[in-house]
Amino acid sequence: MLARKIRPVGDATAAAFPFNAEATLSRLARAQRVILFVGTAGLAGWLLYKHFPVENVPRGDIGVRTNQLTGTVTQFRDGSVFVLPGLHDMRVYSLRDQVYRPEQVRQSNGAAPLQSVEGLSVGVDLTVRYALDPAKLATVSKNLPDNYAQEIVEPAVQGVIYKVFARYTVREIFSTRRAEIQQVIEGELKPRLAADGIVLRGVLMGKVDLPADYKRGMEGLLAEELETQKMRYTLELKEKRVKQTELEASAEKVQREVRAEAAAREQIIAAKAQEEAMKHVLPFKQRQIEQRQLEAEAEKQSRMKVAEGTAQARRIEASGEADARQKLAEVEAWRLDRIGKVNAEQMAREGALVTRHPLLIQKTMADKLSDKIQVIIAAPPSDGGFIGAALLGSKRGQPSGEQAEQQAAAKEEQ
Repeated sequence: MLARKIRPVGDATAAAFPFNAEATLSRLARAQRVILFVGTAGLAGWLLYKHFPVENVPRGDIGVRTNQLTGTVTQFRDGSVFVLPGLHDMRVYSLRDQVYRPEQVRQSNGAAPLQSVEGLSVGVDLTVRYALDPAKLATVSKNLPDNYAQEIVEPAVQGVIYKVFARYTVREIFSTRRAEIQQVIEGELKPRLAADGIVLRGVLMGKVDLPADYKRGMEGLLAEELETQKMRYTLELKEKRVKQTELEASAEKVQREVRAEAAAREQIIAAKAQEEAMKHVLPFKQRQIEQRQLEAEAEKQSRMKVAEGTAQARRIEASGEADARQKLAEVEAWRLDRIGKVNAEQMAREGALVTRHPLLIQKTMADKLSDKIQVIIAAPPSDGGFIGAALLGSKRGQPSGEQAEQQAAAKEEQ
C-alpha cells in the first residue's frame, strides 16, 4: 500500500513517495518488453516493405524460383509467386521472340565487317530471331546469365557468321546463294543456342553492302549477265515462235485435209441418206394422198350425217313447238272456262248473300263512295227506310231489308 506524507518545506508543500524497488523493476521490465516488441514489429514491417515475399510474373513471361537449401527449381506462369527472402531466388524471363541485329557487320567499312573467300570486306544486314525454350529453362536457369543476349547469343552468332561467310565469294553472297547461306547459318547456330535453352526462330539476310569499287564492277558484270540472259531468252523465244508457227501451219494443213475429207464424207453420207430416204418418202407420200382422200370422204359423210341430224332436229323442234302451242291453247281455254265457272259461282254466292242481306248493297255503295263523296245531304224517307234508297233507285213497293230477311227465312222453313 502506497503511503503518502505531506510536509511543509518552507512556504510550499511537497509530496513525498516512499521508494518501492520491486514495482520499479516490474515497470522497467514491462517497458523493455514493449520497446522490444515495437522494435521487432518495426523491423519486420521494414523487412516486409523492402523484401515483400510475393513477386508478380507478368503475362507472356515465366518465373523460375530456386530453393537455396535444396536446389529445387520450380516454374511459374503469369500470376503471383511466394518468394521468401534468404530461402528462395526468383528470376523472371520473357518468352516472347527477341531480335538480335549485329551492327558491326552491317557496313563493309564498319568496325568488324565480314570477310569473303577472296578476302574482301562485306557488310550484311542480318536479323536473328530467337526465344527462350520453356521446356529447358528449369535445367539451364542456374547457369543462364541475366544478360543472356550479350553473353550467349551475340558470341554464338558472331562465331558462326564469320566462319560461314568466309566460305563464299562476294558474288555468291550478293546474288546467287543467299538462301543457302541463311540455311547454313541456321543449321550451325541452332544447336549452339539449344544447348543453352534458347530456340532459334530464324535468320534473315537483308541488304548486302559491298566495297565501292567492287560494287561498281559487280553491278556492271551483273548488267552484262542480265543482258546476256535477256539476249539468250530473246533468241529462245524467237526459236520457239518459229517452231510455233511451223506447228501451227502443219496443224492448219492437217485440219484443212481433215475438214475436206469430212466434208466429202458428209456429202456421200447425205446422198446415200437422201436416196435411202426417197425409198421411204414415196410410199409415205402415197399413203398421205390416200389418207387425204379417206379424210375427204369421211368429212363428206360426216357433213351429210350432220345435215340429216340437223333436219331431223328441226322437225322434232317444230313438232314439239306445235304440241306445246296446242297444250298452251288447251290450258288457256281450260283456264278461261275455269275462271268463268269460278266467277259464276262467286256471283251466285254473292246474289244469295245479297238476297239474304240486302244491307250489304248499301254498305258496298257507301264503301265505294266514301273516298269520293265526303258529305251527302238527303232528307230522311217518310217510311223510315234507308236514306240512300232514292240514290239506289229502290221502289217503295219493295220490302225492306228486314222484311226480305224474314221472307227468306220463311221460305227456307217451308
